[in-house]
Amino acid sequence: MKSLIFIYFIIIMVKTTSAQVDPETVSKILKNLSEEYAPDKRTAIFKVDYSIENSIITFSGETNIPEAKKKLLNSFLQTQIIDQIHLLPSKELGDRVYGIVNLSVANVRTKPSHSAELATQVMLGTQLRILKSEGEWYLVQGEDDYIGWLDDDGVCVMNKEQFQNWIYNEKVIITVPFEFVYTKPSLLSATLSDIVIGNLLLRKSEVDGFTEVEFPDGRIGYINSQCSENYQSWLHNRSADFANIYRAAQKMMGIPYLWGGTSIKGLDCSGFTKLVFQLNGILLPRDASQQVHVGEPVDTENGFENLLPGDLLFFGYKDPVSMNERITHVAIYIGNLDFLHSSGRVRLNSLDKSKSYFAEDRLKTFIRAKRILSSIGTNGVKSIKELSNN
Repeated sequence: MKSLIFIYFIIIMVKTTSAQVDPETVSKILKNLSEEYAPDKRTAIFKVDYSIENSIITFSGETNIPEAKKKLLNSFLQTQIIDQIHLLPSKELGDRVYGIVNLSVANVRTKPSHSAELATQVMLGTQLRILKSEGEWYLVQGEDDYIGWLDDDGVCVMNKEQFQNWIYNEKVIITVPFEFVYTKPSLLSATLSDIVIGNLLLRKSEVDGFTEVEFPDGRIGYINSQCSENYQSWLHNRSADFANIYRAAQKMMGIPYLWGGTSIKGLDCSGFTKLVFQLNGILLPRDASQQVHVGEPVDTENGFENLLPGDLLFFGYKDPVSMNERITHVAIYIGNLDFLHSSGRVRLNSLDKSKSYFAEDRLKTFIRAKRILSSIGTNGVKSIKELSNN
């Protein structure tokens, strides 16, 4: 019997030590998986490292893509491995993996610190996916899939039942640039919060020209009824044509530029285009370098004759050798070679050299144009109405 156990032990040892692990192969597989499942680190997480000891691979890190982790582990079925990869949302969150933005405008940062770079903003009533927590901060993913850190005052964390109650209850959308929520149905009462265009609140009742509203955290306040509309009615009535795009953009003229800004309080270039289209029922990706990948290509090889009002214009730099592009700016074309964009402030400029507001630097750095209004529901352009029905 002892001899049989010894022989079995030898067989196991031979099988284990004979499967030599090539670090280059492991690195290549990780690189390929990262490129396949998380090509854009702003919208997907695949941070996996490894170590090898005695032909045993230890994988560590985190990802929010279960398929990527499964494919990685399946690539090493003939190898001894130790799986220390954490799937997000984190198990520590339990069932509280849903969130609703609880401030008029909440700042999402690149790191869990108030001094970290502003990555983007999310507005009151916006749905979030909670990925993990670190101290008073949450790693969140927005409706546009953008990932960043939000402090706990900016989000109301919920379980599925609480989240669905918010989703399915009647809401109002704020339709004026700026307003306040009051503690009583009177303009003379104390304010409970500020609110901005695009914010969502639960509707409770109507009181003497005021709408009683509820915040995600349960606070009750009152808004002037003229500053909001029923959200579902508003959404149903969205007509994404240039006239409405232009009307929304005109309301933002002069708003200061803010790196990472996507609200009426401050806008970067892609935050401006994103908000304008959002107010017309269209969800665009967050950054200019992401927006350039959606919509229908417009042929501008021989000039700007094919442009239509409402098209997005993209600017940046192109390597003359590799022809690789780096998109750094985006604007909304409004016709006659004119465009609106956020540069210092939301302003009007032109590609026409004869006009006083001609932007020479934009003409020199123009890369391409994309048509959004003909691509709603296709070519990566998402309809908010369709998303809300799913």
